[in-house]
Amino acid sequence: MKHPVVIIGAGFCGLIALKTCQDEGLDAICFERTDNIGGLWRYRDGDQEGIASVTKTTIINTSKEMSAMSDFPPPKEYANFMHHTKILSYLENYAQHFNLLRNVRFENEVLRVSKSNDFEKTGEWDVIVRNRQGPETVIRASAVMVCIGHHVFPNVPTFKGQSDFRGTIIHTHSYKNNSAFEGRNAMVIGIGNSGMDAAVDLSNVCNQVYLSTRRGGWIIRRLGPKGIPIDYFTSRYNYLIHKYFPNHYNRKNEEAVNSHFDHALYNMKPNHSFDAQHPTLSDQLPSRIMCGAVVVKGDVDRLTENGVIFKGESDKQYQVDLIVLATGYTIKFPFLDGNVAVENNQPDLYKRIIPPTLSHPTLAVIGLIQPIGPIFPVAELQSRWFIKVIKKQIRLPSNDKQVAEIKKFVKDQRSRYVTSLRHTIEVEIVPYMDSLAVELGCKPNLFKLFFTDFKLFYSLLFGPSLSYQYRLCGPNSWPGARDAVLKVNDRMRAAFNTRKELQNNNKKSHSKYGYVLFALTTLAATAAAFYYANALDYLVRK
Repeated sequence: MKHPVVIIGAGFCGLIALKTCQDEGLDAICFERTDNIGGLWRYRDGDQEGIASVTKTTIINTSKEMSAMSDFPPPKEYANFMHHTKILSYLENYAQHFNLLRNVRFENEVLRVSKSNDFEKTGEWDVIVRNRQGPETVIRASAVMVCIGHHVFPNVPTFKGQSDFRGTIIHTHSYKNNSAFEGRNAMVIGIGNSGMDAAVDLSNVCNQVYLSTRRGGWIIRRLGPKGIPIDYFTSRYNYLIHKYFPNHYNRKNEEAVNSHFDHALYNMKPNHSFDAQHPTLSDQLPSRIMCGAVVVKGDVDRLTENGVIFKGESDKQYQVDLIVLATGYTIKFPFLDGNVAVENNQPDLYKRIIPPTLSHPTLAVIGLIQPIGPIFPVAELQSRWFIKVIKKQIRLPSNDKQVAEIKKFVKDQRSRYVTSLRHTIEVEIVPYMDSLAVELGCKPNLFKLFFTDFKLFYSLLFGPSLSYQYRLCGPNSWPGARDAVLKVNDRMRAAFNTRKELQNNNKKSHSKYGYVLFALTTLAATAAAFYYANALDYLVRK
């Protein structure tokens, strides 16, 4: 390529994109408006417009192995659900290991991305950049990768009576810690993951916290059976169960979350099924409700001078002097010169990556997605796919077919999920990643592995759906991928090995005959499951 690939943002997605370009031998420049890497995962005390930042207590909602980059596992001693400081440390180690920072231009804000005068011929872009220490410059780019995430522009609703309210109203985008809110009476509006975190955090210092929700929601924990990470159950097998037996899947999951706490008893039970929403994680919320520190309420009817009146309780005012809006984000790209259409918070992107109307597919939005699972591996596979597209090693369908794919995606979304801003970019992680991997040529051949490497086959079907599997074969494969897949439980357990004198007592011995017997007993069941799944898939397609 004559000009470099321009990457916007040096958070996880941006550095992943930079590393992908490096793997493919492409020149790339990453522009970052702040003075450091990390994006969302670098804590900042102050609130800066257009810059996302975690709160001081943020812990990631996906486990370290599920969240791992496909050729760079996190340190085995790191906690399975990492504090944001460890996430940032992991990213810094990644950047250092692959020597990525040499191509990052800090304190450079991208103001505008527009088609070059000869775009129809070259597919190139003009990128206007402003350096904090100097003037604006124009960079010619062979391709552009937008990696700014979706926690940029807060959705801030207004309420009846808001002009009379004398308290404080903030969005979770601006919420950093609870130090300024001791002794307040707070209301958190919204029960997504940021709303859960804010309600729990505030309940430690506020006199009272009210949690307002229009429809309730299913709340899951990070801990699965026997204390293993809950997202280890994100597997191909469980995806097949969900695909072909959705009622059974929903019933079992609803029974599981209700065994932890009865959602109806706690006023959290929604009318929709378990799979109709993005998972909301909170380990502490039920106990905070149990002890009265958090009180679950309905939708807001109106605000008053000193509080709030909830729908269905018109005769009672609740004293509130702090309102935290956990109301999500709006999707927009003011610097892209209209090249990515967004309607009702729904971006018009083929494969959730490329605008379908461009004559040259040289613009990508990476990581603008909400997978049911970790985002980092998804962004990595998106980057790998896009680079193959601009190198003309993946051929795209016609524009009409791309538009048809987007329409089908939107239709499927609306038929499954409740109406919400966050569900416009929701994807089922296993089939989505597999669809990209098929075109990349890096999806493992399970049929072949069934006969040649049964142990690996079993892990890929029944075990957690790890990013390492997409380095087993195909372009830029990684020799350590098989070992990383098979030893995932060893690395998960390593985080718990903090009492060294107990390690020998905790070891279990298994004879080789036990493993052989286990393999034989699962062989028939696995074959039957595959046969049945393929047969059903054939019937569905017919």
